[in-house]
Amino acid sequence: MTFDDEWAFATRAVRAGQQRTNEGEQGEPIFTTSSYVFGSAAEAAARFSGEAPGNIYSRFTNPTVRTFEQRLAALEGGEACVATASGMAAILATCLGLLKAGDHIVSSRSIFGTTSVLFTNFMAKFGVGTTFVPLADTTAWAAAMQPNTRLMFLETPSNPLGEIGDIAALAEIAHAHGALLAVDNVYATPVLQRPLAMGADIVIHSATKYIDGQGRALGGAVIGDAERVGKDVFGVVRTAGPSMAAFNAWVFLKGLETLNLRMRAHSAAALDLAQWLEAQPGVKRVYYPGLASHPQHALATRQLQGGFGGVLSFEVGEGREDAWEVIDSTRLMSITANLGDTKTTITHPATTTHGRLTAEQKLAAGIGENLIRVSVGLEDVADLKADLARGLGKDS
Repeated sequence: MTFDDEWAFATRAVRAGQQRTNEGEQGEPIFTTSSYVFGSAAEAAARFSGEAPGNIYSRFTNPTVRTFEQRLAALEGGEACVATASGMAAILATCLGLLKAGDHIVSSRSIFGTTSVLFTNFMAKFGVGTTFVPLADTTAWAAAMQPNTRLMFLETPSNPLGEIGDIAALAEIAHAHGALLAVDNVYATPVLQRPLAMGADIVIHSATKYIDGQGRALGGAVIGDAERVGKDVFGVVRTAGPSMAAFNAWVFLKGLETLNLRMRAHSAAALDLAQWLEAQPGVKRVYYPGLASHPQHALATRQLQGGFGGVLSFEVGEGREDAWEVIDSTRLMSITANLGDTKTTITHPATTTHGRLTAEQKLAAGIGENLIRVSVGLEDVADLKADLARGLGKDS
């Protein structure tokens, strides 16, 4: 079955990419095989050379993984999708497939800590330099561009402060300088935001987060055009092997079927909780793009459709001790650095997700020791408020 371009988003999330076998199954099968049998030596040669289509080896051709790739591409509006073993593998495959020694990246400094480490500590080893700029300052992005800049990279909304980058404006800057714009869409997912439609060239996902939605499996994906993603990024995965497992792809397929419903529920709950936190005397500041107090609320309202995502952050007290006291006082929320789960999670970014950054990098990214991040799940919001109130010195 191939998806119809006229299908609505919710229909694509359930149906796109599925091709039933001769067994006539309703659910997608899991192809747990490492290799495939050919009818003849000539057929094997034709498939390996690319002269004939078909499965070759599950490192880079697996029917379950392919169904996931086609479905996510349909949701993001891309020509091609390449699935990977994790979200970081997706970013690495993008860099290896599209960059070479001597190239330059301009990146938001408001990104996942491990992404920053990848650019600074590892891509630099291979001669790819990175300049970090404030996410919301388009003038700074333009000023940072160099003749050898080949990639602009951002998360929007950002981790963990929920900053918003103007995708359309940044795409114009990238293309004016002959560069590509890559957007990590993990916070919004295609339910709330489709960067390719706004001018971005590449969309990256950690499928581990909302696409799964229940904290069960690791995976990532790169979506874009047939040439850069379908050939260049795919070539890295085929050769180097940071591949998605068939079982994980099946888990993510099931996650995509409910993604539309979950993201709207996560967003509604997060907005409710953020508004409540703003009113608590023990809270100094709340970071959530759905709040009218957010400095980029107007841009977020234009760019995000149907909600503002399920992640918020807030500051308490003066330092780490105050933040840890609130975190350790919770009884319902899970103290873990993952996000996008049906179960609400809470973490201290300065010592977990961004713990490997230097003090200067944390300061530049606005990640203080008194900052707490909450990924709002699907529990009753009243219970979440009561859980946080315990550490904030409130009874309800």
